[in-house]
Amino acid sequence: MAKNLDVTLLFDIYGEMLTEKQRDFIVYYYEDDLSLSEIAQNEGITRQGVRDAIKRAETQLFLFEEKLGLKRRFDELKSGLDEINRMTEIINEVNMKTILSREINDATTRIGVIVKMISE
Repeated sequence: MAKNLDVTLLFDIYGEMLTEKQRDFIVYYYEDDLSLSEIAQNEGITRQGVRDAIKRAETQLFLFEEKLGLKRRFDELKSGLDEINRMTEIINEVNMKTILSREINDATTRIGVIVKMISE
């Protein structure tokens, strides 16, 4: 799925909300990297019909994101987890250079494990 990263990410999130035909066309075009002409030939419709169906599906995906904001929330969550990871590393470095507290070391290690678990 290299043609449009936004569409492919939104498809991963909202794909099940599209019709079966819309999902098929998005998969053919973005995942299977078929041309509009190839899809049209396989589906027995015009190239313009395929293009219109894909554009409608893309529009739906962007509307879902506009209304539900799941990708935006995911991006915010990932950014927050990355920041927690960075802060944990800083705390751990300071601890190793100065205090050498086992409790701080254990806590930062546990935070790292939780962040990794949430990220997966």
